[in-house]
Amino acid sequence: MRSGKRKIDFACHKKYFFRMFAPRFDPSINQPHDEAQPAWWFIFRKDKVLISANGNSATVPLLAHPEGLGMEIVRRQYLGALDRRDCYSAEAGEESTTPAGMEFHGLRQLFGRLEEGLYRVAFRAAQIVDWDRNHQFCGRCGSPTRDRGDIRAKECSGCGFVMFPRISPAIIVLVERGEKVLLARANRFPDKFYSVLAGFVEPGETLEEAVAREIKEEVGIEVKDIRYFGSQPWPFPDSLMIAFTATYAGGEIKIDEEEIVDAGWFEPESFPDIPGKISISRQLIDWYMAKHRKE
Repeated sequence: MRSGKRKIDFACHKKYFFRMFAPRFDPSINQPHDEAQPAWWFIFRKDKVLISANGNSATVPLLAHPEGLGMEIVRRQYLGALDRRDCYSAEAGEESTTPAGMEFHGLRQLFGRLEEGLYRVAFRAAQIVDWDRNHQFCGRCGSPTRDRGDIRAKECSGCGFVMFPRISPAIIVLVERGEKVLLARANRFPDKFYSVLAGFVEPGETLEEAVAREIKEEVGIEVKDIRYFGSQPWPFPDSLMIAFTATYAGGEIKIDEEEIVDAGWFEPESFPDIPGKISISRQLIDWYMAKHRKE
């Protein structure tokens, strides 16, 4: 991506995959009639979620009313049910005191500590809290907004403009050249950290066009055989990562020095530091390594 474009914060060190047999989550905006039953509460202060930690494991509060924690709750949203247990997201006041025995943590640091079902819902909760916070007023006329009762949306009290939760599609692609793969280090990555290339989809583009454009802009080469691989919600703050594989088609690497520090063709035996197990970038790289594993 060239200067002036939005940047994807992809310098993570863990990977999360949503498996087929994860606990069932049923999304909904219809709050239960019996609000006295304990529910999972995903309470955020800025971009961190409230947890109770026990060694290497963690959980979110399970209670009926978050006010019992002694915190100021600015806004709340009903999310749905995880294995029939109701789930809520909430935003705590920035000056709220952390409850005794609890702490706020970023989602990346909670991978492998939160049970998988809770971690999945936490991703959803983070996006909804951020969207709700940023849409208290209409972007068209400036009037206050209100929640729609029938769908997950905000409606302007002045002009009636309807605002849905924002999702920003972004492509991420692994490019193969024989038994080598293209890896690059962006200027926002930690030192020595490399990953596959990614970028936001522009208005009017197909996903395949975005793949070809981003690769050309960032490293100057052409690709072919663009194939869909998978997808992952990425709530930092509102991306949907859509992963592809592609094959080298021509050209020499010429990096966009405004965003890319280095790029090259690597074999598994000579890999630099790569993403860990929270992101789909690592799933792409693991797929490549399994495909080229030497017996």
